[in-house]
Amino acid sequence: MSLSVAVVGGLHADARRAAVGRLLADVPGSVVLHHDLATAATGTVVRTVRDLGGVVSADETPLVDDCACCALREDLVPELRRLADDGTTRLAIVELWDSVEPKAMAEVIVAGGLTVTSVITAVDPALVLPYLGNGDDLAEAGLAAAASDRRTVADTFARQLEYAPVLALADSAEADEVNRELLAQLHPTARRVPLGRDGSADARTSGARRIPPGHGGPAGTRPSGALGPLAEAAFAGFDVRAAAAAQHPACARLPQEADGHGVSTLVWHRRRPFHPERLHAALEDLTCVAARSRGRFWLAGRPDTLLHWEAAGGALCVEGAGPWLAALPDAAWELVPPVRRAAAALDWHPEHGDRCNHLVFTSPGLDRDGLAHLLESCLLTDAEYAAGRDFWCRLPSAFDTLLEI
Repeated sequence: MSLSVAVVGGLHADARRAAVGRLLADVPGSVVLHHDLATAATGTVVRTVRDLGGVVSADETPLVDDCACCALREDLVPELRRLADDGTTRLAIVELWDSVEPKAMAEVIVAGGLTVTSVITAVDPALVLPYLGNGDDLAEAGLAAAASDRRTVADTFARQLEYAPVLALADSAEADEVNRELLAQLHPTARRVPLGRDGSADARTSGARRIPPGHGGPAGTRPSGALGPLAEAAFAGFDVRAAAAAQHPACARLPQEADGHGVSTLVWHRRRPFHPERLHAALEDLTCVAARSRGRFWLAGRPDTLLHWEAAGGALCVEGAGPWLAALPDAAWELVPPVRRAAAALDWHPEHGDRCNHLVFTSPGLDRDGLAHLLESCLLTDAEYAAGRDFWCRLPSAFDTLLEI
């Protein structure tokens, strides 16, 4: 039997526990592995394994290089392999600690030779906007995974939300249509599975199905009984490479234009580079105008560098993401993943190649016209654009400090 592993994460702890409890109840023979990083300050991480009946085992593992997440990585794969070798576990549910991001853990599990069949982020819809607006450092909230952890609540929550193909939604009395619309626009391709008030998955969202062959129980057996929608999603299958590509700045699967229940998504796409100084001067306004913004952009002073834009909670992260594909010699294209070459081909310009600005802003009450006008004002003027690349590269390097170059 091949052990199925479902990763369940999210900063909304109550929603996460409800989702995990539902999976335990719906999949006989399932177990949950959880590493509690709250004890990292004492030099250890506590790992518990439990089933529907309660705690099966609890052990401490020491920190690795003063990093709680490193200890998790070192301990998780061997424990999953033990469960796989035992042959009696139908589903291993890896419940991530609050601020641990699912991308890193899913990749660690797959690299360890195991099979991740789903990544699920549990969400309370009423808390989406408050968490996206929370610019506090994780350390201030007691959620840092290491002493060097400089992430914020907002950007961590955004990545947890956007990486997972499945969202388990808590039944929250405080959630309204604005909350649900915001969630839908932030991650329109996600499968959303509502949880009942008692943590049960709402069967109206999907027909019950049986556990796929080879994912059910001890070798040579197949379980009987139907699966609820969340348990079905836990066995649906997961491609870690495709998930990584969907988040990569060069070919990210970004939201499309949308408008509903007072929530809007603006997709801004232009074939002209930004003026470094004018864009830098507008960063504060552009960062605070939306609950969430992300994408890639083209800076005149760095015409060959693809720059990544990611903002939430009033904080902006700008990073270099390597060269534009058009800046690479032809011989190097074979080294580029096919998904990136395909994304570039769909958006290729005869003069600039894949160089462009592609930014997406999502928020309730978004001033679409004002935002578009501000972005346009940061582009090179007709005269600056006509002056050519040599002129662009002599423009003041306003982003040197921000990019730490």
